[in-house]
Amino acid sequence: MRIALAGAGAFGIRHLDALALIDGVTVTSIVSRRLEQAEQVAEKYGAPHATVNLDDALARDDVDAVILCTPTGLHAAQAIDCMRVGKHVQIEIPLADSWADAQHVDRVQRETGLTCMVGHTRRFNPSHQWIHRRIAAGELAIQQMDVQTYFFRRTNTNALGQPRSWTDHLLWHHAAHTVDLFQYQTGEQVSLAHAVQGPLNPGLGIAMDMSIQLRTPAGRICTLSLSFNNDGPLGSFFRYICDNGTYIARYDDLVTGREERVDVSAVDVSVNGIELQDREFVAAIREGREPNSSVGDVLPCYRLLGELETELAGQT
Repeated sequence: MRIALAGAGAFGIRHLDALALIDGVTVTSIVSRRLEQAEQVAEKYGAPHATVNLDDALARDDVDAVILCTPTGLHAAQAIDCMRVGKHVQIEIPLADSWADAQHVDRVQRETGLTCMVGHTRRFNPSHQWIHRRIAAGELAIQQMDVQTYFFRRTNTNALGQPRSWTDHLLWHHAAHTVDLFQYQTGEQVSLAHAVQGPLNPGLGIAMDMSIQLRTPAGRICTLSLSFNNDGPLGSFFRYICDNGTYIARYDDLVTGREERVDVSAVDVSVNGIELQDREFVAAIREGREPNSSVGDVLPCYRLLGELETELAGQT
């Protein structure tokens, strides 16, 4: 499996580290908006090609698939470009920043039949997998999910504190994790959703604070609080309030509501959610099957985000 990685920033590096652990996978091209960065990363990870142009990577016959870790606004168009030239593609979350673009990617996937997967990492974190398996076994039922997604990000900077060329978004990026996970874990589509947001930041043009409420037909509820104004602790924290226990997931780690550690080391072949996500992408291509978090699988999440965006626009 020969893979090109586009977007050699903080998250792109995490994918490169994960791919290095998967047998039979070779990274053959690195794409970054700065050639110097692309060349440095290519040298470090042994990729023979570096470029600032995704089309250069797509034209190579030693590229079977592409992982896109590029700015959100480019995801849909770049994914379509990949599939149009016969390359499988994994799109780092979010799939798109509009419902129309998300639908377009889905249409092209169905036309081409290629693997198109979206990086909804929460489906793969061992913590959330542990919960999912217990739900599937009938041992747990979610009553409520209470989720906090908090960052201190009043400027365009990435997870490494480096300047970004694009603006992140609470709704289309960070809320996508929870909206998809809530529907995945409950096995239901949300039937009632509501969102409110704080003032727009005059410099960034986005809301820095947001609250979302969701309910399924069976009455499972989710409360999601998001902020770019929170000065610690930082990250996303998921509290599962169930009929048979309370659990708190912090990325790959899981504890009970009383902060007792839950051993998730045996859930999968790794305790690294990004590695597990990339393993699923590679396996789905090799086996010719639809991956977990395929574009078609996560599409209901983006339909709901589009509905929430319309609601928020009517509040301004």
